[in-house]
Amino acid sequence: MQLIDTHTHIYLPEFNDDRDESVKRAVQSGVVKQLMPNIDIDSVSLMLSVENNFPGICFPMIGLHPTSVKEDYVSQLDQMEELAATNKFYAIGEIGIDLYWDKSRLTEQILAFKRQVAFAVKSGLPVVIHSRDSFPEVFKALEPFKGADLKGVFHAFTGSSEDAEKAIGLGFKLGIGGIVTFKNSGLEKVVSHSGVENLILETDSPYLAPVPYRGKRNESSYLCIINNRVAEILGLSNEETADVTYNNSVRLFGL
Repeated sequence: MQLIDTHTHIYLPEFNDDRDESVKRAVQSGVVKQLMPNIDIDSVSLMLSVENNFPGICFPMIGLHPTSVKEDYVSQLDQMEELAATNKFYAIGEIGIDLYWDKSRLTEQILAFKRQVAFAVKSGLPVVIHSRDSFPEVFKALEPFKGADLKGVFHAFTGSSEDAEKAIGLGFKLGIGGIVTFKNSGLEKVVSHSGVENLILETDSPYLAPVPYRGKRNESSYLCIINNRVAEILGLSNEETADVTYNNSVRLFGL
């Protein structure tokens, strides 16, 4: 049984003491590939260093996280597009709109998001969307790209079944992580309604650890717990959900 963690910040300082061991634990647990979302221009070198240390296991994306959209966002995006011309990235992400932490830069977040979506379409890459408290704004921002061969994933999906249906209708996968193991998360209905063919799995480590590790540092080896819960909800075997989500991820990210 093989799994792919489609969203891990393994390059962050939280893993400085045991990064090698964490990757090893993941591989031993069957998590054979890890996709790394970018945060800002400063995190790129850290991420590429991890890729160099774990070739064929850790794969980088590039993008400006919505909470990193500051006064210099245009300059950061210029630099990222230049880097994308000379380095291999597997997605544009994580990008999107976040109205949980700060609503004061909504206009800039939308502009940065749309520019990065346009760049993804031009580059033939999938997008990894962060949509915290912002599904209406994200869907509105995506409207100009309908029919533009856009693909990607709504990362750490926490929307309603209606939101899921809309995302899937636009050609997106739903990124299901540790929240699916939380009591009263509401994701059981979403997963059941959406079906495994529309799902990929992720940890968002070091954040959002699944039960029984909730509140502790998350890591990619815990993806097995998420897979098992998704299988339980769908009435499938662990092997079936692993196989389908693995292939979904390979196709989406061109692995």
